[in-house]
Amino acid sequence: MTEAIDETRLNDLIGKVIGDVAGALSLYMAYLGDQAGVFDALDGSGRLTVDQLAAKSGLNAKYLREWLGSVSAAGYVNHHPEDETFSITPEQALIFTREGQPACMQGFIQAVVSQFESHEKATDTFKSGKGRPWGDHTQCLFCGVDRFFRPGYQANLIETWIPALEGVEAKLKSGAKVADIGCGHGSSTVLLAQAYPKSTIHGIDFHAPSIEEAKRKAAEAGVTNVEFQVAKAQDFAGEGYDFACIFDALHDMGDPVGAAKHIRETLGPDGTLMLVEPLAGDTMAENMHPLGQIFYAFSTTVCTPNSLSQEVGLGLGAQAGEKRLAEVCKQAGFASVRRAAETPTNMVLEVTG
Repeated sequence: MTEAIDETRLNDLIGKVIGDVAGALSLYMAYLGDQAGVFDALDGSGRLTVDQLAAKSGLNAKYLREWLGSVSAAGYVNHHPEDETFSITPEQALIFTREGQPACMQGFIQAVVSQFESHEKATDTFKSGKGRPWGDHTQCLFCGVDRFFRPGYQANLIETWIPALEGVEAKLKSGAKVADIGCGHGSSTVLLAQAYPKSTIHGIDFHAPSIEEAKRKAAEAGVTNVEFQVAKAQDFAGEGYDFACIFDALHDMGDPVGAAKHIRETLGPDGTLMLVEPLAGDTMAENMHPLGQIFYAFSTTVCTPNSLSQEVGLGLGAQAGEKRLAEVCKQAGFASVRRAAETPTNMVLEVTG
């Protein structure tokens, strides 16, 4: 029996898909403009013709004309038809070219592009049900993730998140032993080392190439109160840590309970774990919004496959929610989990006891 088609619903959905296709291509164009320096060339330059922009950027004017048509239609760049010039506002510049600003979205866009770059592996993983380790992704993902999260950490970690924890800031200022677990390229490690020179920050990650990049960044920043080790969250070395932190990484782990248990065992008697995780409600219904859509997508191709590639393979997912995360911590032996702070994209949990 053939089902009746509701033409209005059909046309509405077609319109949405066309909009989504336009958005996907707009992100791709934004990535091209970032990598080629076009947004940077436009920033602060007022109105430019295609030829003027070509001269300033050193790019082919024929390519630029087509690119400008796409990003102008997307609202990423402004087209002035009265004199056929193009410009960007300060707000557009913040989003598309001003590196290090919390509003800059190019890291997020780069991470999206990385998923299309390795779509064949993602498809094979999804169809097979097997895991896919973090290290199997392209460099574009590693750089994009670090580039996206770093400004948020710079804006919030020292000014808001640490002060929201009970007694932690005072320990860090006087000199503490810190474990930054899943440190990736070391942006959080370096930030902590710069802010608390009397403390020693131990950056820990199971991905050796990321640790090498973290060492390079620490040396570039001139911080000496850092140490790095390649290790899993379940077996990293050291004990008597005053403070441990995990930034957007617990849900990626195959055995988050085992990781939290090991962290608890390595903390000192009054030690605190700060768990930073993607903001999410406790049910899927609470996450039916654009941010949830984005996090579920990355969880499908990055987070859950990484978890399933490891022992236990719990597969928490990037939208686990506070209740499920608290269960993991309490299964590991912690007594208390409190939401200490949040941003539009993250929740910060204080885990103690």
